[in-house]
Amino acid sequence: MSVSADSSSASAPSVPTTPRAEPRMWVGSAFSLEHLSEARVLALAALAPRGSTDPVDRALGRALRSERPDIRLPEVEPADVDPARVDRRYSLTRARDFPLSAGSSADVMVMRGRMTDVLRQVSNGPEEKSVARRNAAVALRRGCRTLAVAVAPIGPDGVPGKYRLEGYVTVRPDAAALEGGTMAAHPGNWVRVNVWTGSLRLQHWINVAMVFILSCTGYFIMDPFFGPAAPNGTPTGFLMGWMRLIHFGAAFVWLVVGATRVVLAFISRDPYLRWSAFWPLKKKEDVRNLGRVVQHYALIKKEGPLYLAHNPLQQLTYTAVYVACAVQMATGLTLFGLYNQGNALWRVAALPVHWFGVPGVRLFHTAMMFLLWVFVIIHVYLAVRADSLERHGGLSSMINGGVWLRRGAKPVDAPEVE
Repeated sequence: MSVSADSSSASAPSVPTTPRAEPRMWVGSAFSLEHLSEARVLALAALAPRGSTDPVDRALGRALRSERPDIRLPEVEPADVDPARVDRRYSLTRARDFPLSAGSSADVMVMRGRMTDVLRQVSNGPEEKSVARRNAAVALRRGCRTLAVAVAPIGPDGVPGKYRLEGYVTVRPDAAALEGGTMAAHPGNWVRVNVWTGSLRLQHWINVAMVFILSCTGYFIMDPFFGPAAPNGTPTGFLMGWMRLIHFGAAFVWLVVGATRVVLAFISRDPYLRWSAFWPLKKKEDVRNLGRVVQHYALIKKEGPLYLAHNPLQQLTYTAVYVACAVQMATGLTLFGLYNQGNALWRVAALPVHWFGVPGVRLFHTAMMFLLWVFVIIHVYLAVRADSLERHGGLSSMINGGVWLRRGAKPVDAPEVE
């Protein structure tokens, strides 16, 4: 079921003006949670006073007329509508003789509005509410908003009974209705949220530069792949010396960056930088979300849990990378300590070399370099893949510090995006 709400005007004004364009909305699928058909859920959602100018009401009315012209909605008087408010994001509409099925009708009170607000008022059980929340979360990640629909019977005394959620209808701006459409055409549906501080972004890019420099110079030290070769008698000059100087200089810069990151883990006010963020599996829900993320990355599940910062798999991976980098720094210092055995500090630092031998420590140091590059390749691939699927600007966030999320999105690790 998909109908576009047009905004064409019946007649042109006699005086040239620039009328304000009506927001164009698209109605997606209707979902029934209980005994009503999806068409009846759509009909309940479409209840509105005659002549309503609300773009959602108009789009819903067109969708119902297109899909189920046999369902005739009762007249709704403006006095029978209690509109939504800032502190209550749902409306209440009294429908007289509403056709609940093909052969029966009744007076009902219809609640329409945001899923989270409607769920607080209905008497459905926890399982039904959980199903509604999960489906609404999937719709939000796809760029849709969910218009929840609940119904309460009206007794002979005119007092509504208990509300029960019957289902919901998805709506979104019309530019996204066409196949291949993009939500980027409607920037009002997106919110930029600052996530990464300037200090973290600076450390990230220094890390990138240092890992690249250390890898290139370290590989040359292991196997000189350009320049003059000593075996043929050609003078080699100081090329290896320069490579070693650059390697050692970059190594000490990397050590400073690593020490700074450790300090920030204990003094930073940003929760995403604190040491507690290194281990995200603090409760059962975190473990379940880890499994969902793995299934999403493995293309088993189309949707994964939404996180503002790093999801559990990313946090665990980055924590493991921090440990690997610390080990790499330690082995580098061990090898560097060989050149100053007259100093007690460097003599202690070089003890592992005396235990395992120079070739063994160098081999381990080189293997760690290749493992880090395996991570870099996978990291870049997953970052590009996530941005292509989720389209929230995760790649650019390490430059400008912010990501883009749809309004109404509910990250696991942050409040709802307003």
